[in-house]
Amino acid sequence: MTITCLCVLLGGPSYAAGAESLIIAGATYYEPGVSGPGWAWTDADHLELNDYAGEAIGAEGDLVLTLAGQNSVTESHAPDADITLCGMEVWGNLTLRGTGTLKATGSQCGIHVSQAFAVDGCTVDVRADGADITDEAVAGVIAGDMAVRAGGRVVAAGAGTGAGVRAYGVYLQDAGLGDGAAGCRLSVDASWLDATGADGGVACLSGSLVSARFVAPVGGAFGASGVLDASGAMAPHVVVVPDVATPPAGETDRGEVPGGGASETAGGAGPAAGQPGASSPTDPAVKPAATSPKTNITTKTTVTASSKPKTAAATAVTLPKTADNSWIAASLTLFILGTALLAAAYRC
Repeated sequence: MTITCLCVLLGGPSYAAGAESLIIAGATYYEPGVSGPGWAWTDADHLELNDYAGEAIGAEGDLVLTLAGQNSVTESHAPDADITLCGMEVWGNLTLRGTGTLKATGSQCGIHVSQAFAVDGCTVDVRADGADITDEAVAGVIAGDMAVRAGGRVVAAGAGTGAGVRAYGVYLQDAGLGDGAAGCRLSVDASWLDATGADGGVACLSGSLVSARFVAPVGGAFGASGVLDASGAMAPHVVVVPDVATPPAGETDRGEVPGGGASETAGGAGPAAGQPGASSPTDPAVKPAATSPKTNITTKTTVTASSKPKTAAATAVTLPKTADNSWIAASLTLFILGTALLAAAYRC
């Protein structure tokens, strides 16, 4: 009775947030603690992939996916599959993290997330080919919100020729799950994004760039329907790179965004230079910045080398003068004492 009363007062038992079920490799699981070739569902909200290559992955609820190695998920073509149009489908929030990569492909989308989608420092390639799709939006990513942060790299592409198909690289939509005014927002923080679609590289209601900038379109900006070019039209190709003039110390090139294609520039020295179409007016400033420390070091060495002899010479000259003054004072004192003793002896 006591336990029952406590449960009522405290609102009943609590459960950890996470996925209620997981679909992977054509099978459905309802409890964590299971694994297979290249994957392990360790707890309710955590899935690990390590060189997984297989059919679509789906989750009912929030999921954190840790990547190791090279992973790929493809749309399931089985007639009785629960996921048939996307490489990955999560009905909740999805976070991708880790040191590995993920390639997700499907007919309508590479990855579909009903709420917030975050790429946290890993590399993701998501594509949709629009096969057998009509009167729908097709995109590499379809989500409520999207954030790319901590050096994450995303290539997203959507294509399709069916009647009524609208193709985007990233398509952020209001899924009606309570996101409200905060939904349909893109955020890129010191990371890379390359999004391509005939109807728009990025479709969203708002967005923000933190320590990042548009390389394409030139003069790009967030509009009410997505990323717009300088003329105010939806840009079919959107490229965002970190807004840094020089690479970190000891690092000259962090590689290219996968799948960038022929539009990528070759031989870039900094992170931005390795990205598609990355040509920054600030890039030529890298060489002068690299040579300035050498100049400072040389100047400091010259001043130090010249100052030491002067200090030593001044010290050598001062010490004998101090000693001579001391001997003169001592001699004068002894003379006065001697005179006083002689006077005292004479009186006696």
